[in-house]
Amino acid sequence: MNLKTTTLPNLTQTHPQDNFAITIAPLSLEEVYRLADSPSNGAVVVMSGTVRNQTNGKEVQSLEYQAYEPMATAVFRSIAAEIRQKWKDTNKVVIHHRIGHLTIGEISVLVAVGCPHRAEAFEACRYAIDTLKYNAPIWKKEYIKEPDGTIATQWINCC
Repeated sequence: MNLKTTTLPNLTQTHPQDNFAITIAPLSLEEVYRLADSPSNGAVVVMSGTVRNQTNGKEVQSLEYQAYEPMATAVFRSIAAEIRQKWKDTNKVVIHHRIGHLTIGEISVLVAVGCPHRAEAFEACRYAIDTLKYNAPIWKKEYIKEPDGTIATQWINCC
């Protein structure tokens, strides 16, 4: 499947079991897990994206994220709806993304999917993060340390 050309459903409402957030506050693995958990789950898969210290062989100092929040949240809802169409037994979908300035090791995105079976939970979680990267209007600015010690910046459109 080519995720770049995936047509997502146009939704205006969120499934009552799902949760989405775009925030400047630090993200919590515990909170996202709790939001995805359910007695009917056999598995909760959580994907945590973190700020790493290098990209393409260059030293990263930090990242900055910006988002067009209303559209990004709508994309999150559409991703969840698409997951529910593909994996019918999905119980909960949680997508939280940070904005603002993040340092090395901080969590930038958390995606969690709760399902009765692990295979569906893994597949749906991977689908969610891959689709988010190509469709959500979220941009990151990399702060890269150059060989001479100066800091260069570069905006990267994540979608």
